[in-house]
Amino acid sequence: MEAESEPYVRLATLRTLHRVVADLNAARSLAGTLQAVVEGAVHGLGFDAAAVSLVRPDGDLVVAAVWELEESTMGGPSVLLGQVGSRESWDRLLGVSDHWGTLRFLPYDRGWAVASDIPRWIGDGPLPVYANDWHPADGLLAPMYSAGGDLLGVLSVDRPRSGKRPGAWTREALEMFSLQASIAIGNARLRAEMQRALARLEKEQQALRASEESFRQAFEYAPSGMAITELHGAGRGQLTRVNDALCRLLGRPRAVLRQQSFADLVHPEDRALLERTSAESGRAELRLSRRDGGYQWVCLRNSIVADAAEGPSFLLTHVEDIEDRKRHEFQLAHRASHDALTGLPNSAELKARLARRLCAEPQTVGAPAGPGEPAYPAPYGYPADSYSAHAAYDGLEGADPYGGPVHGYGMPEGGPLPGLAPGYGEHVHAVVPADQGPGGEAWSVPFRSGVPASLDKGLAVLFCDLDGFKSINDRFGHNAGDAVLVEVARRLSQAVRDGDTVARLGGDEFVVLADGIGREEAKDLAHRLRGAIIPPMRIDGRAMRVGVSLGVGWAGCGMSIEEVLHTADERMYDEKRARGGAVRGARGERSHRRAG
Repeated sequence: MEAESEPYVRLATLRTLHRVVADLNAARSLAGTLQAVVEGAVHGLGFDAAAVSLVRPDGDLVVAAVWELEESTMGGPSVLLGQVGSRESWDRLLGVSDHWGTLRFLPYDRGWAVASDIPRWIGDGPLPVYANDWHPADGLLAPMYSAGGDLLGVLSVDRPRSGKRPGAWTREALEMFSLQASIAIGNARLRAEMQRALARLEKEQQALRASEESFRQAFEYAPSGMAITELHGAGRGQLTRVNDALCRLLGRPRAVLRQQSFADLVHPEDRALLERTSAESGRAELRLSRRDGGYQWVCLRNSIVADAAEGPSFLLTHVEDIEDRKRHEFQLAHRASHDALTGLPNSAELKARLARRLCAEPQTVGAPAGPGEPAYPAPYGYPADSYSAHAAYDGLEGADPYGGPVHGYGMPEGGPLPGLAPGYGEHVHAVVPADQGPGGEAWSVPFRSGVPASLDKGLAVLFCDLDGFKSINDRFGHNAGDAVLVEVARRLSQAVRDGDTVARLGGDEFVVLADGIGREEAKDLAHRLRGAIIPPMRIDGRAMRVGVSLGVGWAGCGMSIEEVLHTADERMYDEKRARGGAVRGARGERSHRRAG
């Protein structure tokens, strides 16, 4: 280049440089940019061959593009394409080369510095005659760096067409070109990364859309109920999405359900269970209201759907219909606790109800009734304040005349009251009714609630034994005997109060539990029971009649179940003896069948 007049050469070079740089920026891909670099070095800067070694992600350099003005019969530099040199070897080569500004020149006599793993091709050009002639083994390198100073690659040029080592102007032009090439390669890499990122994003969005569609179909067409519940904000707990199966299960339209929450639908008795159910992997079996006013047994299973950045997003609840299973469970439980013939509670259920009603703590000390009242002994001598603690009881349905519930066969929903000793605060304390005091008044103490607890009320245990049942069995057969037992069970159930328990102990023995009843009321109840059983009953077209022996016992806290039943049993036998009933042999040998 320098052989011609300098101004003309510089102007022509600038024009060529401008054109090849424009070609660099016009390339649409990284591969196109690299090819434009090597072609620009050859056609624009006056070299016969050029190659670009690009830095890979692992740091090594690979020959990514080559170009030769005229293809050599020996294959030319194109044989280098794809060959890899280690970063360490390249750094050493750049370090031992002569520094021509940003360029690196490696003279042929320093060829020992080229490591064996660096791709290299030596052409068949003429050997130098003068000192500045180009030697076929000479090498001129233009390292290309990013804006941050990281090595992007190395542009290698060979065989200047002038046959001379490049002068100052050609070197400056090559430096300018390599700088523009660095920018173009950086931009091309950025575009490639953006394209890859966009491709990944599109692929992820397609996968997300496919996943959302799969979820939608799985949610909407699931055979069991599904619901999505809001976890945050003012709509927390509200059902934001429900499927058709849940709408069918509860008989409610989608628009109505989306305005409600599970708390609005749950049975009042199951509300505490719902509140205790964990949002994450929580499971609960409870009842939800249907449109027809009934309740549906369901199993709720919760799962939190979380966003990686924002955390929990919503609650996914699977609602399974367990009505049939619950009905079956209740039937099994009923069979285990009720007599198969009469449908009445059996002996085990009777004892279980008594066990839930009676606590093991006996009463020991009397106490004053309260301010301004005479000091009467508490039941069993139990302290009045402890006695009143037993008034805190959730109870079953109904209430007795003295302010407590009819039954104490259960535990308060929240458990024992805080601050009470074990055995207290779990039920209304059962006491044996006291005899009338002087002047006809009953000993009494106040409950903590302020409602008087009369000592003439208690838990009566009426033991019923049929008279003449064995002869019916022997004369007419067991089928007739069974029919008599069913009719007796029906009559007893109709004769007792609401809330009283009628149980079949076994054979022809029945037991009635009547809570919150006084001694006179217990006598009246016994008369009603006797009057209900004595009238003839028609079995298979025949009139049959049985009698009944009744014994009234009382249950009180501190008594065992066996003691309670034995006491009522003895009262019944006292009556049977007094009426001349059939009692054979020693005590315990009886004329009727006795349950184990």
